[in-house]
Amino acid sequence: MDHRRLRYFPPYSYRAGAMGRLPPVSGSSVGAGMAALVHTDSPGSGRAPCRDAQEGVVVEFLILGPLVVRSRDSEVTISAPRQRIVLTSLLLNPNKVVSVDHIAQLVWDGALSPSAAATIRTYVMRLRQVLGPAGAERIQTRAPGYLMRIQENETDLGRFLTHRRAAKALASTGDPEAAVEELDRGLSLWRHDPFLDVPCPRLHESEGVHLQELRLQTVGWRMDMQLGLNRHAEVLPELRKIVREQPLNEAFAGRLMLALSRVGQQPEALALYQRVRADLIGQFGMEPGAELRDIQCRILRGESGPVAGATAPHGGTPQPTENAKLPSAELPMPAQLPPEVCDFVGRHTETRQLHHLLTTRTDPQQRGAAVVITGPAGIGKTSLLLRVAHAARGDFLDGQLYASMDGPGGSTADPARVAQRFLIALGVPRRAIPEEGTDRLTLYRSIIAERQVLIALDDVCDAAQVRPLLPGSGKSRILIASRGHLTDLDGSHTLVLDPLAENIALNLLTSLVGRGRIDAEPAAARFIVQACSGVPLALRITGMRLHNRPNRSLNDIAHRLADPERILDELQVGDIAMRSTLDRVYDALAQRSHEGTDLRAAFRWLGMIASRCIRPQLVAALLECPQTHAEELLENLTDIHLLRPQCPGHYIMDRLSSAFARERLYQEELSGNYIATLRRLIRHGYLNDTSCRSCQFTPSRTATATDTHPAPTGSTHGDATPDRDLLIRTSGHSIARFTHPNEVRW
Repeated sequence: MDHRRLRYFPPYSYRAGAMGRLPPVSGSSVGAGMAALVHTDSPGSGRAPCRDAQEGVVVEFLILGPLVVRSRDSEVTISAPRQRIVLTSLLLNPNKVVSVDHIAQLVWDGALSPSAAATIRTYVMRLRQVLGPAGAERIQTRAPGYLMRIQENETDLGRFLTHRRAAKALASTGDPEAAVEELDRGLSLWRHDPFLDVPCPRLHESEGVHLQELRLQTVGWRMDMQLGLNRHAEVLPELRKIVREQPLNEAFAGRLMLALSRVGQQPEALALYQRVRADLIGQFGMEPGAELRDIQCRILRGESGPVAGATAPHGGTPQPTENAKLPSAELPMPAQLPPEVCDFVGRHTETRQLHHLLTTRTDPQQRGAAVVITGPAGIGKTSLLLRVAHAARGDFLDGQLYASMDGPGGSTADPARVAQRFLIALGVPRRAIPEEGTDRLTLYRSIIAERQVLIALDDVCDAAQVRPLLPGSGKSRILIASRGHLTDLDGSHTLVLDPLAENIALNLLTSLVGRGRIDAEPAAARFIVQACSGVPLALRITGMRLHNRPNRSLNDIAHRLADPERILDELQVGDIAMRSTLDRVYDALAQRSHEGTDLRAAFRWLGMIASRCIRPQLVAALLECPQTHAEELLENLTDIHLLRPQCPGHYIMDRLSSAFARERLYQEELSGNYIATLRRLIRHGYLNDTSCRSCQFTPSRTATATDTHPAPTGSTHGDATPDRDLLIRTSGHSIARFTHPNEVRW
């Protein structure tokens, strides 16, 4: 595995547990002095301390842990910290001259004194005395410093390197079991961090770190050979410990993933990949390396094999597992898009624009960006989404995914459950899908990032619902149909659909009814288009009803649609209804509020307004709230397309939404609230006694307005419109819904 991607971590100790943390480095070879140990003596030479020929004294130097010097069966105490630094610097450079200046730099950490050389000579003299009669021969004076004579088997580091070479030779001859035993013997020599009690930061940051990485490389090599010997369960505890202590080490994470997958724990292996990836992105802003991604993909395909890039030091190669590849099939290419509507008309400009946004990948800012289609209820968002998605299939060779984000009973779909369905469609075994929702979504994004998939999400409620499903990178794209603008979805491209132009709407009606009937009643056809407000769903329902009743005239349908209290009853065929579509939008308002005001209530009261022009001043009087609050309410209703801005400060509600709002007003508001609202409008000058006297009630009696309340002086609503521009519906039919005889009191 690419060594540049390895992060340093405290190595796993075979005897003393976890070792201390040291700073990261980029190399893994030992220092120049230690190189002499690597290439001395033949493999398998001396494995125990030697006996000095002259004095017959056993001498052993241990630096793979606290510094220890042994003579015979006892330890030689070197209590002076600076003497331990001098000795360690010589042991790390066996049989080589180490300059006095270099030793002094280590002892005083670069802050040299004029007497440094003399002081070093004193330390060396005392070391010779401590080492006994052979001390003078051990540490020899050689210009410009000192040389320490030492055999490889007299240090634990030398014996560790000997075991490594022996393991390499055994592995190259096809005996991995014996090689693993040699490596076990070598690794057992490590007691703790190298020269743990030697107070020299420079040594720890250079030679100490190099030795740690040499040991880490050896552990990895031994792991590879054990995996090659099918000892997966045996290495799991040790691998878990290493990965827990080194969460960013991709090489060991890959080995653990491989071992887990081979013992049937694929979900845990994939969850480990997601954790490593999240840590790398969070801390360094980078994705895992190609080797780790390859292991993940092979696990998803039901394959296993040797860890990619795991090789023995200096060219040795671990033996691969026999029968490493498990039975598997090619990953499927999902094609989940529902069929597009057959009578689609118009939207040519919008279709070209959306296709360009989905398929053009030259702009780096566009990578992973969502394309959002939004507009009023029934405007054709789903139809356009499916038309564009089908047209772009050829640009997404790894398949198309589709989900409706509407849940049962007006709820919204859980993104984690949607991700589960997508993972199954992409060929991920059910047992490999994480139980935890966050891990499941991370796995989904990881797979999508490496493929070229089109994701189509319909009926999206808000940005929070879709954000976890966005592709993080790669060539996959996401196309969204939403009733809201999703302005808080970063980097998204939004297309707002307007009602169909009259000629396009007539074409849609003609495709359903037939040219002959349209030509026979052109005025009625145009009125139907206007009554349906150019909304494709309403036009399609009307066209299907006329198609199913060839003897019914367009004029009859036009008369039915002209009644604002009846229009929604007419716009229904089978299980398709304009009222049901508006119901979903209305129910979604329950999740929104503005400064404590229920948007559903605000929407209901706007149904009283008959004019096409709705202004904040009137809404403030209608809802008895500040004008600034009314402006925000209108903007919120505009965001979900229940209103359309006409010009600054003026809004429009189409006939269908207005009829639905009045219907809800009649169903949900008390008659007392209605009367109080009319009184409030009189006080603010939006309604006068002439208007009230014109209201006919049921049974036949006329209300008498005995008191009128003109707008008070200085009122914030003092720009009331004259009666000829009256914006309030006060038909006898409307009032009668709220009152019984003798209930009206002005």
